[in-house]
This record gives sequence, C-alpha cells and structure tokens, in this order.
Amino acid sequence: MPLWIPITLAAAAVQTWRFFLQKQLKTAGLSTGAASFARFVFAAPLAIGLTLAVLTTTGADMPGLPPTFWAYGAVGGFCQVVATMATVALFARRNFAVGIAFTKSETLMVAGFSLLILGEGVSNAAIAAMAIGVVAVVLLSLPKNAGLRLDGPSAGLGLLAGGCFAMSAIGYRGATLALGDAPYFLRAAVALAAVTTMQSLGMAVWLRWREPGALQAVARAWRVTAAVGVTGMLGSLGWFTAFTLQNAAIVRAVGQVELIFSILVSAILLSEMPNRRELLGIALLAASVVGVILSG
Repeated sequence: MPLWIPITLAAAAVQTWRFFLQKQLKTAGLSTGAASFARFVFAAPLAIGLTLAVLTTTGADMPGLPPTFWAYGAVGGFCQVVATMATVALFARRNFAVGIAFTKSETLMVAGFSLLILGEGVSNAAIAAMAIGVVAVVLLSLPKNAGLRLDGPSAGLGLLAGGCFAMSAIGYRGATLALGDAPYFLRAAVALAAVTTMQSLGMAVWLRWREPGALQAVARAWRVTAAVGVTGMLGSLGWFTAFTLQNAAIVRAVGQVELIFSILVSAILLSEMPNRRELLGIALLAASVVGVILSG
C-alpha cells in the first residue's frame, strides 16, 4: 500500500475529532472567529518545535525558502482560515456529520485547480469516482423534511468552505513542491510551521481589530482550545505529508473517508442520527473514496 494512503486516513480521523472539538467551542459561546483562531494559535508553536526536532534528529539541512514557497503558503493559509470559519459557522445550521459533508464539494474543485495551477491532472476513472461524491454532496445538502428544496444559506457556506479548502490544498501542495528535493517529512513540517505561524499572526491581528475580547475568550478556554490546536497540528501534518507524496486532488478525494468517522462521532457522542437519504449520500461518498483508490 502506498504510504500516502494510511497517512491520509489518519489525517482524516484526526480532523474529524478536531471538528468535533471546534463544535464544542462554538456551542460553548466562542464566536466563529475565536473558535477558528483556536485551530491555529496552539498549532503554530507545536509545528515549529516539530521542525526543529526533525532537523536536530536527522541532521538534515534546512531547505531554502524561495518566494514561490511563501506565495503558495500564504494563499493556502488564507483560504484555510476562510474555509475553517465557514465550516464552524455551518455547524450551527446542520448536524455534525452533514456539516462535514457540505465541505466535500471541494473534491472536483481540487482536481480542476490542480490541473490549472500545478499542471497535475488525474485519470478519467478518478474523475468519475469524484463525480459520484458530488452526487452524494447534493443529497446531503438537502434539508430534512423539505423535499427537493435546497437550504440556500447552508449550501452557500458549504460551497465557500469547499472552494477555499480546495485552494488551500493546492497552495500546500505547491509550497511543499517549492522546497525541492528535501526529505518529504521535513518539507511537510517546514511548510506546516510557516503556514500556521502566518495564520496565527494574521488572525490575531484581525480578532484584535474586529472582535475585542475574542483573544481573551480563547485563552480562558485554553483546556479545550489547546486540544483543538494539538489535533489541528497533527491533522495538518498528515495532510501536508500526503501532499508531498501524491496529487492533492487524489489525497483530498480519499480524505472524504472522514465522513464515515464523522457519522460515528455524531451517532455516538452527539446523538445526531441521519435520515435514510443522508445515509445514502454517505454511502455514495464511501463508494467514491474506494473508486478513487482503485483508479490509482
């Protein structure tokens, strides 16, 4: 089995738990911006420490950081912040598992952006498998007990999150490629440290300006926010590592397996049981994940 597959599965599992923790922050009274900031502020020092540990233990040289690295990292980091805020806001509108599913509109977007920006295409079979996932997302975007009427605000937030997650994946893939032939795990760690630092500083300035008191609220909830930071760092490390090894579109398509994890979290911890149509959508997404792996 290629190494990127278990790394992606692990990243999806950790990300699901991080989203669950972020939903607890939202329901505990933190604003969308504050709950999203918690995702980055504790992750940045951990990522920097990890980079230093890798350099020390392996004896590898620090790779050069060309302008393209910072450009890709900045774009990816900004888009991830917007996507995270949209996802946290989405939690207030739909149940947890379906909220995660809304963001899966990113899959075909990643494939298109990857081809246009990085020149990395995917096979027709992989595109077909991803299309099945799009059908599943449409099923999941329909509100309960509302027939074929789409939930406009939720669909809009989901599309915004999906598009921004797609661009963040392309940015991170581009950033790791810009580091040349350094060891893949070192490239992932360096990119993660740089991006999370930029995200933390940028969001701190924004919250200080737009939401006075938000930074103090995050600090007061440090027990939960720290857990969000740790899981966020571990999940992002998995994604960054997978992006160094495989096309971003393929990685994110397989990463849809988090839907299976999210429905388990919803059912066991939140008592949020999906209806039959939503279960069908989740089953189709699972089939899409398997199809992408087999097409590769």
